[in-house]
Order: sequence, then structure tokens, then C-alpha cells
Amino acid sequence: MNYKDLSGEQRRQLIDVQQAWGSWRQLDADKRRRFSGSMRWAERESGVYLLRKVGTAERSLGVRSPKTEEAYNAFMHGREVNSKLLVGISTRLDEMAPVNRAMGLGRLPVTPARILRECDSRDLLGEQIFVVGTNALYAYEALTGIQFASGLVATADIDLLFDARRRMSIVARDEINQKGLIGILQHADKSFTPQTKRGFRAVNEKGYLVDLIRPQARKALEDRRAKSLSENEDDLEGAAIFGLDWLINAPKIQTVAIDERGYPAPIVAVDPRVYALHKFWLAGRTDRDKVKVRRDYEQAVAVSSLAVNYLKLSFEASDLSALPDLIRQIPAGLAANKNDSSKSPKW
Repeated sequence: MNYKDLSGEQRRQLIDVQQAWGSWRQLDADKRRRFSGSMRWAERESGVYLLRKVGTAERSLGVRSPKTEEAYNAFMHGREVNSKLLVGISTRLDEMAPVNRAMGLGRLPVTPARILRECDSRDLLGEQIFVVGTNALYAYEALTGIQFASGLVATADIDLLFDARRRMSIVARDEINQKGLIGILQHADKSFTPQTKRGFRAVNEKGYLVDLIRPQARKALEDRRAKSLSENEDDLEGAAIFGLDWLINAPKIQTVAIDERGYPAPIVAVDPRVYALHKFWLAGRTDRDKVKVRRDYEQAVAVSSLAVNYLKLSFEASDLSALPDLIRQIPAGLAANKNDSSKSPKW
């Protein structure tokens, strides 16, 4: 099989990193939302008022009273505690990074890791944006405690699946409307530029590609769904691809992988069973690039084995019932991937 199990020490380290990331992520979210901006007292003709400023907007929270004083003290104290905890956990993650690298846990390439952290910080990951393609394998690695053979995961691009059905949070919408996905990519790596105007692909100075893709509508002329995250003329516009509606509607998994520098990065991807079935389907298409067919098949076999043997998931489960029969047909080779519990150990 094209993967190997992590050792006990590697598993413990991975869990520790994931837990530290979870704490950091919550604290960072609080910093950006609950404790963003500032508060101050301002004297007016009618009295002293508590003002809250976020960005360029400032609003009154009311006249000075025990209630507003309590709000002010809670904000100032909470922000101080939040800052100290963030420093502490950030330092811990910095200290864990070289250990992660030394233990061979750093797998996800740095560029997609930075992109995913940026998408996550803007409430896009797992809402409007999902990881598909080869990079999803890093999610299945982290989820099951294995590592795929390098030939299965090597890639110089990332495919981001855009789900236009989901509404953005107010926080995400206000920020993203300004620059869109290309702005997020440039925040991760300032050298990212769109290959064409309103195209689906961006590339950085090292040749790393980011593709924004979306499901192809049944009737293209009646497709009224958004094609991009913003109306910015420089933003990426998702390429419509047949078959992606199966992935959009599929169950999702979320986990935390470790990048090549040893830092955690969140990934939200489709259920591994759906990934495997989709890859089997792609491998069987006559119009599929012949170079990709072999890899599609090998990825499908490896991921289906993880789903059955590690996650104990069934390809007959009701949560896959929304998939069309065309893609739910389980290849005969899948049965060979299931562990035979009746087989005796090689004493």
C-alpha cells in the first residue's frame, strides 16, 4: 500500500500540535472580533460616553454608567489576557516547529499552508472554500495518522473549490469585497498574480499555481450563481467543471496538517470515500489526461483503504446517498483493500 503509519511519538506530537493550534485559533479569532479596535471615554455636552472604534467607524455604546464601565473594564482586561495567551501559545508553536520537522511531520508545502491559514482567518475555509485534488491527501494523512508515499502527494498547485451557495459572514464579506481571493493570495505571498483578467488561475514567482474551480451548471445560460468571491475586476473567477457538484454536496472533514516548516495549517476537504469514488470516476474517463489516470487510480485505492480500514467508514452508508449512481459504483478492487479480520498474525 502507498502509505505508512506514524510512530507513537509522531502521533503524540501531531495531537499536541493540533491542540495548540486549536487554542491559538480561538484566541486569534477573539483578538480579531471581540477585542478588535479600541474603546475610549469621550466628553460630550450631554455627558461622558463610551465609544468603540473598529477600523474607521466609531460608535457610542452609551452614557457613562455602571453598565458601560463594566463593559469598558471587561474589554480592556479581556484584551490584555488575550494578548498574553496569544504570545505564550505562539511561542510554543514556534518551539514545536523544529521538532515537527525533525520528526518528519512537516508535509504540507508552505505556500498552500499559508493560503489555507489566510482563508481560515477570514471565515472562508469550510464555508465558501474547500480543498480538493492532491492537497486533500494531507488532510487524510492528518486524520488517520499515516503518511502517503511522496509520489502520491507531490504537486505544485492547489485546487480550491468554490461553493457559491453559502453566504459569507458579515465580517468576511466586508473585507473580501475589497480585493477578493486574489487579495488573500497576495497576503500569503505578495508575488501572486492572476494569469489572465478574471481568469481562474493565479501564479506566484516560483511557479506555484492556485486554481479556483466551481461546479458546472446544468444549463450554462441560466447559471446565476456567483463565479467569484468578489466583484473586484482583478479577482479570480472559478472555472466551471463537470462533476464538482458531487463534491460540493458531499460530507466534509476538517483537520489540521503540519507544513514543511513545522507549523499547523487547517484543511477542510471532502469525505475520503467521496474523494476515492471521484478519483475512480476520473481515472475511467476517456478524455482524462493519460498521465493523470494512473495517479488518479493510485490515489483512489490508497484513500479508499484509509476510509475503510482506519476510519471504519462504509461506502454503503446513507450519508453518501445523495451521490449519483454513476459515481457511487464501488470498483471491484476496493474490496481487496479491506482488512481481513479473520487472518492470523504472522507469529
